[in-house]
Amino acid sequence: MNFHQPDYNQLPKPDKKRYIGVAAFILLAVSLIYGASIYGIGAHEVEVANNSDGTIWQKVANVFKASEKKQTIENDPDYTMPKPEDDRWDLLVLGIRGEDSEDADETGALLSDTMIIISYDKKTGKTSMVSIPRDLYVRIYGEKKDKINSAYEIGILRKNGIGFTKKLLSRITGIYIDSAIVLDFSSFKKIIDDLGGIDITLDKPFSEKQQWGYEFSMPAGTNHLDGENALYYARSRFSSSDFDRAQRQQKVIMAVKDKTMTLDLLSDPIKTLSILNTIRSNIETDLNIWDAGSLLNLSKQFSDADEKVKRYVITTENLVYESHIQIDVGNLYVLLPNGDNLLQIKQMFQDILK
Repeated sequence: MNFHQPDYNQLPKPDKKRYIGVAAFILLAVSLIYGASIYGIGAHEVEVANNSDGTIWQKVANVFKASEKKQTIENDPDYTMPKPEDDRWDLLVLGIRGEDSEDADETGALLSDTMIIISYDKKTGKTSMVSIPRDLYVRIYGEKKDKINSAYEIGILRKNGIGFTKKLLSRITGIYIDSAIVLDFSSFKKIIDDLGGIDITLDKPFSEKQQWGYEFSMPAGTNHLDGENALYYARSRFSSSDFDRAQRQQKVIMAVKDKTMTLDLLSDPIKTLSILNTIRSNIETDLNIWDAGSLLNLSKQFSDADEKVKRYVITTENLVYESHIQIDVGNLYVLLPNGDNLLQIKQMFQDILK
């Protein structure tokens, strides 16, 4: 992954301080949404069931069925590719475990188990943050179906990880994904520690008794977290669920926003360079994060009160339901869209910025 250092002298002078803070926030915030479970599973192919009934009429029916045009992502109207929107900017953030992780071979180094779409309406200034569940079962390409968290891994195999994933998420959400950021998380703890930690305020106590080999707990009220504890808080899911974890990831993003907005990074270039050098080898993006356009407009929303950013998590309480798909190794747990189509998910993405 390549990361280019900015030319600070080329930044607009009036917005230089905000500009650096915003760029650091985007990089740091998205690096905190570490959602990859250490017990994750790899992608699975869908097993095709064969009709073994020997009756002549069913054999004839099978011949006609096989001659029908097979439905693929290209001819399925549910997966129509949307067009770019001049008044809207949509950023896809993917969190992957990373190939340098100790258990990468067992857990799927390139599975994007964290998927968040940050959207900004250029006319109204409204901003949203939507978490997409990793178990959502969708068309990937052609006739292939799989969990959505396999998209980036498959895109890498097709020599276009970001482009492939952006296009697929655009088809699924009905909004055109303009840019994407992909991060692994080897530098998670160091980034948080370089920031001096973050503050998370809880309405009630939180505990994870199963996942870490000991009981990780946080009391109600304000908790100051170093890198390791922030990592545990963002990744814990055994005592709750993936949906609860997605809400915590969004909470961590806002906590990082609060911290970066209070830091004058220009006055401490050593700390700034330390943070940037930490993440420079762990980020892939097609976004020029030093452009002052949509990124600065987005920052104005993040710099205001939290309630101005609409936060939404797709769960079984709103847009998806649980199911199992038969594969060669057994039953695969998946989430399917309500109505068995993407209409409700697409409508949510249209309505959330209204």
